[in-house]
Amino acid sequence: MTKARLLRLSVVLVSIFMILLIIVYWDNVGTAHFYLHTSFSRPHSPGAITAGEDWEAVPDVDEFLAKLLSSSLRQNSSIPRKTEQLLVQGSNKPVVSNLEENVRGYDWSTHKDRNSLDQEKLQVERQRTLREFCANSSFTFPTKERSFDDIPNYELNHLIVDDRHGVIYCYVPKVACTNWKRVMIVLSESLLDQGVPYRNPLDIPREHVHNTSTHLTFNKFWRRYGKFSRHLMKIKLKKYTKFLFVRDPFVRLISAFRSKFELENEEFYRRFAVPMLKLYSNHTNLPTSVSEAFGAGLKVSFSDFIQYLLDPRTEKITPFNEHWRQVYRLCHPCQIDYDFIGKLETLDEDAAYLLQLLKVDRLLRFPPSYRNRTASSWEDNWFAKIPLAWRQQLYKLYEADFVLFGYPKPENLLKD
Repeated sequence: MTKARLLRLSVVLVSIFMILLIIVYWDNVGTAHFYLHTSFSRPHSPGAITAGEDWEAVPDVDEFLAKLLSSSLRQNSSIPRKTEQLLVQGSNKPVVSNLEENVRGYDWSTHKDRNSLDQEKLQVERQRTLREFCANSSFTFPTKERSFDDIPNYELNHLIVDDRHGVIYCYVPKVACTNWKRVMIVLSESLLDQGVPYRNPLDIPREHVHNTSTHLTFNKFWRRYGKFSRHLMKIKLKKYTKFLFVRDPFVRLISAFRSKFELENEEFYRRFAVPMLKLYSNHTNLPTSVSEAFGAGLKVSFSDFIQYLLDPRTEKITPFNEHWRQVYRLCHPCQIDYDFIGKLETLDEDAAYLLQLLKVDRLLRFPPSYRNRTASSWEDNWFAKIPLAWRQQLYKLYEADFVLFGYPKPENLLKD
């Protein structure tokens, strides 16, 4: 009898030990700080619903992992003071090595006189709008009704996790994502420069910023945690501060077109420009390089780009590229309960407020915004030569992003 009890006890101890190995030793990004709360994390009651899940009904393994990781937090309850006490040092101007950044430049002017927005009320209104339309059964769009568990793993690749500060950022290309990724690298200390973590976001080279190996994203969890991956995602979604930044959908499309097709970009020329020029401009025997094409005056027009987006064949071949994919498909706002919704139109104010809420404003400042940022006032000119029927179809394609994030319907573009 005693031997049987000892055997059962051994099995339990070995199981716990294996789980500890999976959770702690396999995670090289600081999972010991798994339950680290920021000042902005909202308290959740035991019955609160988060990310589409009832947390009273989660499996026992979730409860066990939550308790285990809470215990770990008590032993590691503070961010290293050395990091906390470091003020941002380093260069006052960016090292501009990328063509796009070189063309656009930075705006280094101060914006202290623009901090008049009532940020707290603004966040309440943005979140209320999002939640109301997510709950409105009469407003539908693809993937709206699915649960978090229904989201394929590969669609979670835009959710960047910082375990050191308990932050999750869903990045949206063409919405200041390069600089927000830089901020996440500084916070998570996921990239070193000569053995020392970066402290100034603008010191981080752009090629490293967009290297997928630099960031811990949700889609990598399966490889790290196996069958525990979804459980751990849900715990982090419940406990961490989750944020994203959005912008007017049509203006985002203009910005994507400008940066990917008006500047020489070899990858986008071969993957997208060549097919567009063949399909919509009837060009044949196109140059193999973008420099040759530009030299010959062969460029994708904005009209070609819009036709490509509306062409039903496009997504049958491959999903939209992330630079023009809808935000609801990148960040799943009806499945993930975001704590902070920033907008590019109020980037400076929103960024400063968010860093204060996260209590990291002493560690770094958000990099200054670009000059000549694509403006909504340009929409009329850009869409002037686009047929009305195309504009109406395009709005339907991006309607969910307009509605969920409170952008007004561009009536002037949708009527004769």
